[in-house]
This record gives sequence, structure tokens and C-alpha cells, in this order.
Amino acid sequence: MTQDTKPKIFGTGLIALDLVIGPDEDAGVRAWAGGTCGNVLSILAFLGWDSFPIARMNSDMASKRVRADLAHWGVHLDHTHCAPTTHTPIIVQEIKRGPDGSSRHRFSWSCPYCGKWLPSFRPITVAMADSLSSSVREPSVFFLDRLSRGALNLARDASEAGALVVFEPSALSATNLVSDAIRIAHIVKYANNRLDAAPGAMEPGAATLLEIQTLGATGVRYRHCLDDSVSDWTHLQAIRAPYVADTCGSGDWCTAGLLDRLARSGQHSLRRARDEGVRTALRFGQALGAWNCGFQGARGGMYAMSRSELDSQIHDLRHGEPAHPHPAPLPSSTTEVVPCPSCPSK
Repeated sequence: MTQDTKPKIFGTGLIALDLVIGPDEDAGVRAWAGGTCGNVLSILAFLGWDSFPIARMNSDMASKRVRADLAHWGVHLDHTHCAPTTHTPIIVQEIKRGPDGSSRHRFSWSCPYCGKWLPSFRPITVAMADSLSSSVREPSVFFLDRLSRGALNLARDASEAGALVVFEPSALSATNLVSDAIRIAHIVKYANNRLDAAPGAMEPGAATLLEIQTLGATGVRYRHCLDDSVSDWTHLQAIRAPYVADTCGSGDWCTAGLLDRLARSGQHSLRRARDEGVRTALRFGQALGAWNCGFQGARGGMYAMSRSELDSQIHDLRHGEPAHPHPAPLPSSTTEVVPCPSCPSK
């Protein structure tokens, strides 16, 4: 990859339509592309990467809304309609304020109107993965957060081409697929409120170079084997958020920041980073996550501020001098309700 070439990320996993309902009823419902994979790829596009999600979106309203939002941020849509197409997952996020003024959110996967389950994630098939293998060229990163045999085949091909493979498990349900993913992935990142550990990471036969466990408000801890042996766990305290409107998506911002600083040249970038490089990249990711807490929704700040404003505020935040303890308000929403596929047509 030449110096003038943008780093490139391919990713497959949870790419959903987030319906964000804030505490202000007059703000309406905001419909944004979301899901872990969708957020990480969108944020990296915002940071200047070429992002290519791989998904099975059809032509329903949710799919159209997600594709439009992704395109707004420069995300490439070449592989978002993989066959057989299906409904795009929909996730309802409701933000409430507690009696003490603190914000809390809850997620729902059922339609608030008809009560039926909203569409859930469907992975790409092995046949589609095989047909895409030649298209996943010169990647810096391959990201996956939901597993299937097709996704793992693509990740393996990307790794052989020099890509840094990043796996963010949300659960350890399909044990055989998880074991295969950990044997392929160079970075394994997970939250302690979901998993106690990533079995197999750092063991002989695993590709893992960096294991990260996020600890919520107390920060992160990590270990690596960049110096030919497995390091001890290192704990990094959280960076204090100057204002908390919603914590949703902060882990995705941390991942994107880490990759932006640590993976622009694929595996080579991480292998030469050593401990200091990992620490610096994680601190940048933590600063992005803290900044994101000031906005509603997983990527609300992207709609409220420019890239130059983000850079300025992250600089201040990393130096302990947050310039804007109260973020700019999000633009008013004019989003029409996205109907779920089970609701009767009106």
C-alpha cells in the first residue's frame, strides 16, 4: 500500500437499522445505520478509510435507509446486497433520563406497533463468500463480529493477503466457529459484561497478537505477544467523558480509533507497534469513546460535528482540557417511522 492510498477495511457481521428514541419527545425517531460492524466501518470511513461492508440487504425500507446513511459517510455499497438477500435487522434504542439526570438506554428487538420480533441478523452464505473471495483485495483490515463459515472463509483469505483480522465476539454460542475465529484473528476484543475471557486466545496455534477486554467505566485491559512471548495484562484507566448523554457505541469508537492508529498497513502495522504503539492507539480509541458519550445514539457525534471539530475536541480531551463539556445539539429529526415487515400495510 502506497503512502497516498487509503487504508481499506472489509467487514461482515451485525449491520442494522438503529431506531433511536431520545428523552426529548419532540426530537422524533432518528434512523441510523448501526450494529457493531456497521458502526466500526462507518466511523472508519469518517476517519478517512475505504470501508466495504458485506451484507445481505434487500430492498425493504430499513435496507434502503441503512444504505443511504452508509453512503452519506462515503461507505462503499458494492457488497451490501449479497444473495440470497433478506430483511435488514432493526434495533430499537430508547434513551431515558433517571431521577438524578443520568442517562440510561435499553434495546428492543420487537416491533413497538405489532409486537412481533423485528428482523434479526442473517450471515452471508459459503457460496456467496466464495464468489466474493477475489473481490476482497489489498485489505488493511477484515472485521467480523458475527460468525458463519462463509465469514470465516473470507477472513482467512483476507489474512493470507496480509490483512489484520479483528474479531469482536458478543457471545460464545457456536464453539467450533469461535475456535476457528480465534485461530484466524490477530486482534480479539470483547466486553467483560458479556465474556469473562476469549478461550484459546494467545494459546499455541492461535493467530492472536493482541487481546483486549473492555471494562466499562473502569477502562480496558490488554495483553499481547508482540515481543515473542505473551505479556502480562496491562490496565488503562478510562478517559473521563466531559458530558454523558448516552454510552451506546463507545466501544465501537474505541475499536475504530485503535485500528486507525494501529492497522493502516495491515498485519505489518501491528507487528511493528510493540507495547507503546498499542498503548497509544488504545488511548486514542478511549478518547473517541469518551467523546461519543456526549451524543445520543451510537454515532450521534458524526451528525452534530465536522471532522475538524472532532479532531480539535479529541486533542483537548487527551490533554485533559475538554473544550466543550456540553456538545452541540443534534439536528432535528424528520425521519418517518420505518415499518417492520410484519406490520400490516397502511
